Amino acid sequence: MFRTFVLAAALACACAFQAPRKLAGRTNSVAVEAEMSKSLPFLEKPEKLDGSMIGDVGFDPMGLSNQGDLTYMRAAEIKHGRVAMLATVGFFVANFMHIPGMAGSKSQVSS
Repeated sequence: MFRTFVLAAALACACAFQAPRKLAGRTNSVAVEAEMSKSLPFLEKPEKLDGSMIGDVGFDPMGLSNQGDLTYMRAAEIKHGRVAMLATVGFFVANFMHIPGMAGSKSQVSS
């Protein structure tokens, strides 16, 4: 039983590295004239991601660029990133720094 399981697992791992077979009679559903994304070459390039922003290579697998204004979404992402960084600093300050004389502080002197 264990040998069968090991053989099946090894076969599954070996099959993962094979190129997919092209089936006869099937055509590609992607239009030929559509421009493909640089970051994900199997997806079409989103129309709002035209390379005008820094770091824009067409990576939008969830289609979020079609839902709103990209400048607003970029500003919101920067704001949320900064809030997350402050929250991380606050976590470490609250857990590892203690003010002398406060309750729960390890540096209290007992008389």
